[in-house]
Amino acid sequence: MNEQPGTADYLLSIVIPVYNEEQGASECVRRVSKVIEDKIGCRYELIFVNDGSRDRTLDILKEEKEKNPHVKIVDLSRNFGHQAAITAGIDQAHGDAVIVIDGDLQDPPEIFPQLIEKWKNGADIVHARRLVRHGESQITKVRAAIFYRVMRQISTIDIPVDVGDFRLMSKRVVDELKGMTEQRRYVRGLATWVGYNQETIGYEREARFAGTPSYTLKTLIDLAMSGILGFSIEPLRLGWYSGLLTVAISFVMLAYWLLTHESAPNWAPLMVALLFIGGLQLICIGIIGEYVFLILDCVRKRPVYIVRDIY
Repeated sequence: MNEQPGTADYLLSIVIPVYNEEQGASECVRRVSKVIEDKIGCRYELIFVNDGSRDRTLDILKEEKEKNPHVKIVDLSRNFGHQAAITAGIDQAHGDAVIVIDGDLQDPPEIFPQLIEKWKNGADIVHARRLVRHGESQITKVRAAIFYRVMRQISTIDIPVDVGDFRLMSKRVVDELKGMTEQRRYVRGLATWVGYNQETIGYEREARFAGTPSYTLKTLIDLAMSGILGFSIEPLRLGWYSGLLTVAISFVMLAYWLLTHESAPNWAPLMVALLFIGGLQLICIGIIGEYVFLILDCVRKRPVYIVRDIY
């Protein structure tokens, strides 16, 4: 039974990964604190994870900490990536409930009360689904929509579509996440995998308060690969599917030449077959290589992140 604390006698942890957010760090502290103090009224801690920022983000957060005793800063030794920063924040959280939110304020803290209400009613995980994405290009929206739906189809678990890392998790879910040791993190998949009572609310994602997105095409591809490799076996089955497709195409080509009696250059069938099969083999070898590297990462047992200091 998931027993929930009363209205004001629980601790709420807010995990906020930041990378080069000097223009919006102070506003993030102000807005998040205001929502909790004015609309929720519980004890809270704001855990900012500085993921190797190269601007004045850390200095500004230190200044905010002097004014706001609820602010806690986890300073990583370098940029370990968004998922590692979330993991670092979760590891430092002591709350009865933990909310993960990005520091760019695209995910509005004003919907915290809705997340809390679902939690108080028995939900262990409350996912926040993006119904509308303001301030993003059409290409970005299409790319995200395709990824989430493909990921859901090929995954071994039912990962909600259009849901990023903005969610609330109960203490027992957070405790489970803290015990997971895999190196290539995909937190939104891990949070779904643990099970328990999960619910979803919808919201409109806002445009960035300030600055530019830190996600590059490379980091997005890395995130996608982490999700696919961690929660799907389908890439390993690609060789099997490709083999069946190759055999089918071979029979179709043979039947076409036998039925139409059309002649082709002597080298054409052999060249087409070699190129086709060779390409499929390279694709399959590449996919297996990704899994081998994932295994190598686990065998090395390097830490997911390194903390330089905690303020």
